[in-house]
Amino acid sequence: MLKINKISLALGLNLCVLASGSGSNLKAIIKAGKSGIIRSKVVLVVSNNSASKALTAAKQNKIPAYHLSQKLFSPQTEFDKKFLSLLKKYKIDLIILAGYLKIINPAITKKYKNRILNIHPALLPEFGGKGMYGINVHEAVLKSRKELTGATVHLVDEVYDNGLVILQKEVKVKPGDTPELLQKRVLRSEHKLYPEAIKLFESGKVLIKGNKVIFK
Repeated sequence: MLKINKISLALGLNLCVLASGSGSNLKAIIKAGKSGIIRSKVVLVVSNNSASKALTAAKQNKIPAYHLSQKLFSPQTEFDKKFLSLLKKYKIDLIILAGYLKIINPAITKKYKNRILNIHPALLPEFGGKGMYGINVHEAVLKSRKELTGATVHLVDEVYDNGLVILQKEVKVKPGDTPELLQKRVLRSEHKLYPEAIKLFESGKVLIKGNKVIFK
């Protein structure tokens, strides 16, 4: 079962977005909230990269934003403690990974079990795992001569791209595609898919039983 209280489900979820790069999925989620596609709101943004455009986007939208890098904390438990304190402070219901290039520590995944989502630029379980991120994924798809690729929203656990799949959206591979062209089309698909997945959670339609995802 998901541990999200009924008040949060009624009003919309408090979202924490983790991002390392451009923040394009963050912007898409913020836009979906402003337009009423989802009731949930991004109330906290965290990046391991001080130069991340996600931090800039957060500040432009008056969302609390923090640069929080594991390199700045020793031992590791101090990072976990700081991160968990922020999640508690902002009453986070759902953690959203949006191009976050760090694995989430077990202290976090256990505390927020079944409440951490990631989006991957391929149809998992294909083209997942360590090293499969960004342009690397699209290069691998083209090299394999696949006719279909896409995007996947999945739950996060302690293993790269391993958690249960929530939603997927297919994208056709076109003749003459370069990794960059394919990446742009998949990214447009991601921007639609992530709000759809969040909407399922805020509507209380996602039930996790064992190794299965059930939609009410």
